Amino acid sequence: MSGKPNPYEVAQQQFDLAADVLGLDQAVRDLLRSPMREYHFSIPVRMDDGTVRIFRGFRIQHNDARGPCKGGVRFQTQDTVDAFRAQAMWTTWKCAVLDLPLGGSMGGFLCDPHDLSRGEQERLCRGWVRQIAKNLGPLIDVPYPDTMSSDQHMLWMLDEYEVIFGGKYPGFITGKPVGIGGSRGRIESTGYGAIIALREALKELGITIKGSSASIQGFGNVARHAVKLFQRMGGHVTCVSSWHQGDQTSYAFRKKTGIIFDELAAITNTYGEIDKEKAQDFGYEILPGDQWIEQDVDILIPAAAGNQVSQSSVERISSRVKVLVEAASGPTTPRAEERLFEKGLLVIPDLLANAGGVICSYYEQVQSNDNYYWSKEDILGQLDSTMTAAYFDLRDFAKANGLKMRDAALIMAVDRVAQACGARGWV
Repeated sequence: MSGKPNPYEVAQQQFDLAADVLGLDQAVRDLLRSPMREYHFSIPVRMDDGTVRIFRGFRIQHNDARGPCKGGVRFQTQDTVDAFRAQAMWTTWKCAVLDLPLGGSMGGFLCDPHDLSRGEQERLCRGWVRQIAKNLGPLIDVPYPDTMSSDQHMLWMLDEYEVIFGGKYPGFITGKPVGIGGSRGRIESTGYGAIIALREALKELGITIKGSSASIQGFGNVARHAVKLFQRMGGHVTCVSSWHQGDQTSYAFRKKTGIIFDELAAITNTYGEIDKEKAQDFGYEILPGDQWIEQDVDILIPAAAGNQVSQSSVERISSRVKVLVEAASGPTTPRAEERLFEKGLLVIPDLLANAGGVICSYYEQVQSNDNYYWSKEDILGQLDSTMTAAYFDLRDFAKANGLKMRDAALIMAVDRVAQACGARGWV
């Protein structure tokens, strides 16, 4: 696996540092360092050719002291459950940083949806719900779409859950299509949230978004909406990257005068893969995918996979770069972050930067449970308010304690969850 850090080990190392600073006793450490519950199960799926294939499914519930668990459902192509464990733990901390009344979870499948037909994907989604339905629900654990899953997958899961329990439970899952219990603004939320956090950081650095430049890793949903809002504020995105399933590699698409969003979006599929040939016709340079990080820009935004900013890649970052915004989960390795700090870059950590999706998912959960739906303007306005308040809450805590933002986020989050566990009498 190319020697990349194990994400769960990274998450535990981060927790250990926060626990040491807080002086947590051993019982609290033991409770928070590992998930409270794990569900591993097999899902038989009848394939289109009549054969039956067995898929592995998971749901990891890290901690629910502050409220019902909340976490994604993803298609995980790497054969390891540790990525699910790490994401569940990070979601617990993310909800605590935002002060949402939720805990963290994560789950999904070990497979690639590219290899499955639409019917096979539906049967897999319904099979996943059948295996775990008794351990999910509006008051227990509320899933939402994550890597390579969509609103259609969520709708199939909702339908299966309602068949099982014989009622309408729109609050069972979020990320549903608008008009069938989904929330307006959800699609934009993670990408917009990252740019809102960036906007506030740039103000403190004395940099205006208008006229600034950025290079973004990825062109999936998060990256696309980050590009849209950044450009709407007057910024220029000169490079984006895209993974290509066909040849199992990634490419960077550069236009030094600034990419034109609409033309790239028109040649991008639902998985964020940009058509190389058509991009060249539009005048884009096609570069190796890892060159997104080498661009001479003001801002870098990893918005795709984890472990993409490594100790070696940091040395390729231009001296012009001032801010790195973690719109993806866990994109920066611990050693790389130390080097970024030495180089004077401000890192807006993922616990805040990519939290817009969790915020809007929470809004959808509230709307579905109340059967009352808000306007898009209300949703995005509340997203802006919540992200801005969380940014300054975190910034003030970091400054008051002489901490980097990630360390501040982890310590703040772990402390809030530990206090909730103590107040409940668990430890």
